[in-house]
Amino acid sequence: MKMIQIIVFIFALISYTSNATSSAKDFCVANLLIPTTPSGFPCKPQSLVTANDFVFSGFVAGNTENRFRLGVTTASVQNLPGLNGLGISAARIDVGFNGTVPMHLHPDASEISIMVEGQMIVGFITPTSLFVKTINAGDVFVFPQGLLHFQVNSGSGTAVSFSAFTSSDPSMQVLDELLFGNSLQTATLQKTTLLDPQQIMKLKAVFGGSG
Repeated sequence: MKMIQIIVFIFALISYTSNATSSAKDFCVANLLIPTTPSGFPCKPQSLVTANDFVFSGFVAGNTENRFRLGVTTASVQNLPGLNGLGISAARIDVGFNGTVPMHLHPDASEISIMVEGQMIVGFITPTSLFVKTINAGDVFVFPQGLLHFQVNSGSGTAVSFSAFTSSDPSMQVLDELLFGNSLQTATLQKTTLLDPQQIMKLKAVFGGSG
């Protein structure tokens, strides 16, 4: 119960600080039938808004049967239309034994992570510094917006955490996929990363790249 209270408090704090100019009666439920714009989805007509637009019932453990042993379940504007314009979303992260959340960044959102089960090594990188910490159930860690960060399961079982983001639809860029999931020539990657061609070709095969 205490952990649930912590999570609710953190989410409420982020919602307030990222949206301080909004009032409690201001909302714009996303009309997901119309393409999004730089300022978010257009509003659904008020007469069509229901309580279901403010509920997401699928916050369950994600599938960890993959290369990173990582399962992520998100509650964003894409499946919770009531988040539109509120500047907040959430995710459940399940990391299997020896699994990892690979090096990635969110260009448009800061992230606060609340550990609820297991143990993880977490950290982020700036142009001049590295910040790394081992966290356990009950610990909270913050990843500033736009910085490369990671999470590695360092415990004996599955690690579970919940994250909140300062965006209703945060983007995610995974470093390995950016480097090796495209058609950039191996020779160019070799020069820009100093990796051996054999290693580059192996990673391209893993992440679906060519060239």
